[in-house]
Amino acid sequence: MPKLKTNRAAAKRFKKTGTGKLKRMKAYKSHILTKKSAKRKRNLRQATMTDQTNAKNIKKILPYL
Repeated sequence: MPKLKTNRAAAKRFKKTGTGKLKRMKAYKSHILTKKSAKRKRNLRQATMTDQTNAKNIKKILPYL
């Protein structure tokens, strides 16, 4: 079987946890931050787990994760 290519865009965005789940950073933290509250921006800094409905497709494009 040939080697599979890793999707480099996805590789930069997702990390695997010790239990095999996928970790990601939250969106909406890059610009237009003046109208967002401090609490909202603080919560956007924290990483979260990828939803299970998307995990199967992400693992397909990241074969060596």
